[in-house]
Amino acid sequence: MSYLESWKEEKQSSYLYRVMAATETDQTKAALFRNLAELAEGQATIWQQRMQDSGAASPAVYFPSQRVRLVAVLIRALGPRRLRLVLAALKVRGLAVYSAAGLTHGHPMPASVEDIGHRHTAVGSGGKLRAVVFGINDGLVSNSSLIMGVAGAGTSARFILLSGVAGLLAGAFSMAAGEYISMRSQREMYEYQIGLERRELDEYPEEEAEELALIYNARGLPLEEARHVARRITSNREHAIDALAREELGLNPDDLGSAWGAAASSFIAFALGGAIPLLPLLTGARDHVLIVVAALVAFALFSVGALISLFTGRRAWRSGLRMVLIGGAAAVATFLIGKLLGVVLS
Repeated sequence: MSYLESWKEEKQSSYLYRVMAATETDQTKAALFRNLAELAEGQATIWQQRMQDSGAASPAVYFPSQRVRLVAVLIRALGPRRLRLVLAALKVRGLAVYSAAGLTHGHPMPASVEDIGHRHTAVGSGGKLRAVVFGINDGLVSNSSLIMGVAGAGTSARFILLSGVAGLLAGAFSMAAGEYISMRSQREMYEYQIGLERRELDEYPEEEAEELALIYNARGLPLEEARHVARRITSNREHAIDALAREELGLNPDDLGSAWGAAASSFIAFALGGAIPLLPLLTGARDHVLIVVAALVAFALFSVGALISLFTGRRAWRSGLRMVLIGGAAAVATFLIGKLLGVVLS
């Protein structure tokens, strides 16, 4: 990245910090963003001086791009909290103050470098399990609805089975492709943002430590103590990068998972769910096979709903019953539509 591009990024950050400070009703957060704006201005001055020292022409005035102006409009309309992902992509720091814990009852400040990131471990593990459960649910509902819809049209058991297998494969590949693109894009953004933090830490380590201290101060730690903690963390380059990515950008370096792994997990989870309504059809039974499919799907939906209650905190039976009603309604609707189309097209 050139000196000019680095200057523009710092000016852009300063511009957005001031917009955030102006719209933020919490004065502690507003003060943080004003301070971060001043620091960004100081860092922009460093890049401007570098341009002058190298003999390159340096711009006198910063003009925000259309994208940045649009984000500023959205900040004023919706507030910074709702635009955290957008702001993170624009390398706006200090977003960790919008964590669910908040400032007053937030997580404790790290007392050592080992404390950095420890609190994220359980969340990441639970998030993967949650994704698998919902992937199975997607496959179960979508493929059972497809099978019931085709059955409603009055086609043969062989054609119903073929349609179910095609639906399973199409859905699983679609989920895998979507997850791969999403994960890959997220990883590229994370790597780019963390790479910028590495460069800035090399260019002006004291300013980066001060930014980290201001964030800890905004979370309730006395300023001098926050500066002591920040200096201790930033004394180690890798620990500093980890802390800056988490606290300034709101990014978790541990989330840089494999796009292929995420795609494979989505494929398998969807396929497992989609295979459940196919099991009775694979036995070759003809008598009352749709009743068996419906009973098996209802049991599976209830089980998935009960598992989902682990993430929602609701009662297992209530969550399971709700899932049966939702999935059952989808299956009944597609069955009736299929039956209507079968009559019309016959």
